[in-house]
Amino acid sequence: MNALATYLNDHLAGSVAAIELLDHLINEQSAQRLEKFLVELRDDINSDQEVLHDLIQKLDLGESAVRKAGAWIAEKLGEMKVLLGGNEIGGLGLLQALEVLALGICGKELLWRGLQTVEANVSQLQGIDLERLEQRAREQFERVEKERLHLAREAFSAE
Repeated sequence: MNALATYLNDHLAGSVAAIELLDHLINEQSAQRLEKFLVELRDDINSDQEVLHDLIQKLDLGESAVRKAGAWIAEKLGEMKVLLGGNEIGGLGLLQALEVLALGICGKELLWRGLQTVEANVSQLQGIDLERLEQRAREQFERVEKERLHLAREAFSAE
């Protein structure tokens, strides 16, 4: 179970960083085109984070404060990179922020798929719709990718 605890806590930490980044972007995009998209994405990631919290509790694994703190620090460093690249539509920073989110969402999809391989052996996983969670991650990725490509066109044709 140590490997599973580490794995789940790593993903939980990733969700902490994603939500922090999204909160920052929502603040920067207030009353702009991307605000609604970012709020909906943050709400989805919050829901997925709750599933992880519940699963860690069900498995009696404990949450890693160190990993969550590390994720927070990493996100703050990433936020600096976004600021340097520009938060405005057409800015490289916003494009890179969406790329980071897309990568995290891909990792989350792989998390749910990986857990499906051990579902039969870990009773606490039974009753969790891992296939639906995997599908939701794919849908999140597609939404982010659509916006990311839109931002890429804006960023690179502005040069």
